[in-house]
Amino acid sequence: MPSLLVDGGDRAALLERFHATPSGREKPSRYFKYDLESPQIDDAAAERGSGAVSFANVPERAIVCDLATARRDRAELVARAYRQALESHHKYAWLTLAYGGLGAFIYLPDDYAPDAPIVVRYAAEDGASIFPHTLVLAERGARVTVVEHLEIGAGGFACGISEIVACEGAHVTYAAAQFAPEDARAFSTRVARPGRHARVTWATAELGAALAISDIAVTIAEPGAEATIASLFFPSGEQHADVVSTVDHRSGDSISETIVKTAATGRGQARFLGNIRIAEGAQRSNASLRDDSLLLSKSAHVDSIPALEIAANDVKAFHGATVGAIDEEALFYMTSRGITREEAERMIALGFFEPVIERFPTESLRDDLRSALERKVGAA
Repeated sequence: MPSLLVDGGDRAALLERFHATPSGREKPSRYFKYDLESPQIDDAAAERGSGAVSFANVPERAIVCDLATARRDRAELVARAYRQALESHHKYAWLTLAYGGLGAFIYLPDDYAPDAPIVVRYAAEDGASIFPHTLVLAERGARVTVVEHLEIGAGGFACGISEIVACEGAHVTYAAAQFAPEDARAFSTRVARPGRHARVTWATAELGAALAISDIAVTIAEPGAEATIASLFFPSGEQHADVVSTVDHRSGDSISETIVKTAATGRGQARFLGNIRIAEGAQRSNASLRDDSLLLSKSAHVDSIPALEIAANDVKAFHGATVGAIDEEALFYMTSRGITREEAERMIALGFFEPVIERFPTESLRDDLRSALERKVGAA
């Protein structure tokens, strides 16, 4: 099993891989001011590797612990999940692995379904760098919901990995909402590998940080698997966000759905690249992708790039994308019924996100998302 706590030699090799691996993220537009190939890293802060992890709603029959403890006491289980869904092209994952150590391990035995979501909370102080790595291993028929909270301070940097391995018939939902301060940076790589007739759902929100970079990927290598990616992001002020999703159908008789909602206001800049890949032998795959973007100011910019790669001939595949301002006819309809234009714009903008918000697993998390979005819309 690869080392989780790297020594200097391993770190140098992993950092070399990080710098050598292309991000696949060419600069989205001339207004995008960040270098996505060589992001600036505070080496001293990264070396310190600060941060803490804590848990809530830990069920009796599950194993939930920090990654160092799991590596020591549950090495065989950790080996079945660690880097099993990651692939070499995930550039920012190499950075997390280089400074790895902080993390969480969640294990569900056969046919076990906890009543409440398991909560994983990562926290770091102002100006700190944090490299969290979360592993979820769900055995045959297990069902679990994991909610990740990332709490970094002003000027902080987070670069994390979340990995899901769902065995035959398992169902895993993983939700993560990022509300970092507007001078922080938050990078995430979220990868999953569902087994035969397993189901994986990602629900993610990027609402904070000066720069938010997110990779969300599901590799379907077993028949009968299902994957859902639901994501929203909303850069405002001077915020930048770049999100890439990939569903790779390598086996047939599988289903995937990707739904993304993006808004931008102020001088916010965003780009979404949504990939659906269906391999030659993945017959009877059924894949859909829908991305809608809402521009709330003249200085905001959003690029939406859906992409299909289909090598099989017995499949169903759909993608669609829209980018535009609030519909004037909708505004006219609402204002003609006594609603002010400002309130009408607020209601339409908030309602725009509901198809993704409803995919998040708890009412408290959904309320947090609505509150954060309302603040952003109110500042538009």
